[in-house]
Amino acid sequence: MTCPPKIFETLSAFVRRTSVFFLLSFRSARVRALVTLALLILAARVPARADLDLTTTPDLLATGTDVLGSKTASMAITAEPASTFDVLIYKDGDRVRGHLKERSATEIVFISERFGRLVVPVTQAKVILANGETDTMAEERARSEEAVRPFTMRSLLSVRSLTTELQHFFGPWRGRFAVSTQVQTGPTDSTSEMAEIYLKRRWKEDTVQFAARYDYGKSGQVVTSDMLKAEVAWRHDFRTRLFTVYSPTLEMNRAYVDDGLPADYVLAQQEIGVGYNVLVSPARNLRVGISENLFDQWRIVAPESHTSKTSESAFLEADMSLPWQMSVSERGVWYPPFSTSQNGWENRFELDKKLSETFTVGLRHEMRYNNPSVRVQDYTLLKILMGIDF
Repeated sequence: MTCPPKIFETLSAFVRRTSVFFLLSFRSARVRALVTLALLILAARVPARADLDLTTTPDLLATGTDVLGSKTASMAITAEPASTFDVLIYKDGDRVRGHLKERSATEIVFISERFGRLVVPVTQAKVILANGETDTMAEERARSEEAVRPFTMRSLLSVRSLTTELQHFFGPWRGRFAVSTQVQTGPTDSTSEMAEIYLKRRWKEDTVQFAARYDYGKSGQVVTSDMLKAEVAWRHDFRTRLFTVYSPTLEMNRAYVDDGLPADYVLAQQEIGVGYNVLVSPARNLRVGISENLFDQWRIVAPESHTSKTSESAFLEADMSLPWQMSVSERGVWYPPFSTSQNGWENRFELDKKLSETFTVGLRHEMRYNNPSVRVQDYTLLKILMGIDF
């Protein structure tokens, strides 16, 4: 059999021979059988609808989406199995897949696969963990296991084990333990260390915070800083966005020098104020208010003395969550020159970055200038902190 030359005039001789041979050979029963067998093998690789594991796409089933008829469904089938996800279930039945990050007495922090970080009141939803337990069941089981687990030196060497021990010890309180150190060598060696603990607990309308820190610095043989400071802040929120605040502070400085003479002191401050929540959201908060402050100072070196003073103040508090697991917070206080002839300022700004679920690094700038209790130390601090969250 010959073919018209015009059909293959653009092809090489080899291609022309191969094409003609294939067309002639396709007539044989052996070739047809091989082609049919290949088509059957390819068809067998396509799974039937009943053979699909529909449990891998619970979100699609809940919305009635055709599993085989959407590109999203085919991607979900090859994604991480559903058994590795926790499920957040709202009261109205809506479900969101992801991972439970934190659960307190008032809210659930959930990292959704699609919607990112979610903060939900505990009264509005519950969480089913990947192992089938609810979040409350898992918390009770973990507490019972930790109660019988002995405390070993590994708990001090492992960040995760230490975090677990701190969570068990402080219970419903959440917080951070942070340290900072500086060593400088030269003609005069100097060191500076700081250790701090921060605790916080929330209720429906109340928030209590506690912070304590110790600063110690030495230059050569001279102690330049030896200060212990502790403060408690209680805030009660009303439904009208108004709030009240009460914050006692105790400060002891054993390295203060005034006019070239030692002037170590103990300072007690009580702040009583009222304010307004300008912004209230899981990611951004802004509060402003005014306060009345009561100062009591005791000089603990000769000649010993005691002074008392009152002063008004205005304050601003702000905190915001940033991308890449970063957060920023600031608190500023202004003391107007009503009781003194000068303006007084206090400010603390902090930028934190979570490196893991338990380890955080932060940058803090803090200053105090012209405190109404005159004979106290003014200072400016800039420190890099490394902390463990629990």
